[in-house]
Amino acid sequence: MKTSKLIKLQIPLQEDEIRKLNVGDEVALTGTIVTGRDMAHTWLLEKEQPEVKNFLDNSCIYHCGPVVSQTNDKWSFVAAGPTTSIREEPYQAEVIKKYNIRGVIGKGGMGEKTLKALKNVGAVYFHAIGGAATVIAKSVKQVENVIKLDDFGVPEALWIINVKDLRVIVTMDSKGKSLHKDILHKSQKIRNSLIEK
Repeated sequence: MKTSKLIKLQIPLQEDEIRKLNVGDEVALTGTIVTGRDMAHTWLLEKEQPEVKNFLDNSCIYHCGPVVSQTNDKWSFVAAGPTTSIREEPYQAEVIKKYNIRGVIGKGGMGEKTLKALKNVGAVYFHAIGGAATVIAKSVKQVENVIKLDDFGVPEALWIINVKDLRVIVTMDSKGKSLHKDILHKSQKIRNSLIEK
């Protein structure tokens, strides 16, 4: 049985290294990324947000509503599991383009609009493992900053975090390939054949 080689990537990411990635590649990410869910995405599109732009440039946005703890002035992640990404489909393509994002991390995949943006900009969708929130939190080595905490609350705030060897799988690449779409088509064919019987 063929095993895929783990690809280690250092953030900031380069467009050429991202365009070399293919669906199915296993990746370990190290560097600074930003969490962002529904409120973050709409806020990012209201106008250019300079306080977060530099962190997103050639980096990743992680669809995650973390559980965090605070000791004095220091934050730490207790759980950092991915949230369902398709909710951000109306916004994601524009956020990718506006902030020069190289990776979107989440679970469940995204749609055609995002897939097109990945191809145009040179970015990929990284699937993180759902149900492994505490394991993923161990890869978060430091909380560098948090933006809009008072306005959005803990799950919706933009957490700027430093990760080491965050394990993900490429399921949508910059070549227009989507594992999620392929699986859906195969499942529909099987379902239709079963109905016909």
